Amino acid sequence: MPMTSNAATTTPRTKAEFIVSEAQFNQMFPNRNSFYTYSGLTAALDAYPAFANTGSETVRKQEAAAFLANVSHETGGLVHIVEQNQDNYPHYCDATQPYGCPAGQAAYYGRGPIQLSWNFNYKAAGDALGIDLLNNPWQVERDAAVSWKTALWYWNTQTGPGTMTPHDAMVNQRGFGETIRSINGSLECNGGNPGQVQSRVDKYKQFVGVLGTTPGDNLYC
Repeated sequence: MPMTSNAATTTPRTKAEFIVSEAQFNQMFPNRNSFYTYSGLTAALDAYPAFANTGSETVRKQEAAAFLANVSHETGGLVHIVEQNQDNYPHYCDATQPYGCPAGQAAYYGRGPIQLSWNFNYKAAGDALGIDLLNNPWQVERDAAVSWKTALWYWNTQTGPGTMTPHDAMVNQRGFGETIRSINGSLECNGGNPGQVQSRVDKYKQFVGVLGTTPGDNLYC
């Protein structure tokens, strides 16, 4: 992953040093599925040491809140492990990819905190993490650390329909709105679905409050 301008301020951390405590995590997700453990999240942090660990304490808290707010929106408050509409399941196989869909036509549905979907995303995430998700995508719904790692993979390395990764958006203070653009901007931003954007913003404001900081500027996309 390219180094950001603030990368020099990233410091090694132990799992206990995650900017969100277990008590705060539980406060954010009072109804969460027991699958989404705090220990699973902290175990996944080693894969992306710059995440919520770059810049000032305020920036680190804002990034953690932004990630968790988008995750909350995607999963109904960390309730859903897999995509709820099973009719969509067969649609996530891009047969034009040279590796095809070895796990099956309907195997690449949304899973995990950021609802990873499509065979090419499972392939890319698995390659980046050193896990064979193309042949065994079910790991994302069975192993909490793997599940969290796929969400951190997207957050730290993918621009999606946006122009920057969500990590870079928060570290470089471009604002929470840019994280929405990178995750689901083609459907929600520029007036596409203002209600969904508002839902994400409201959750972000709630979570920065839990962490005792301010939301910053540019909340909408």
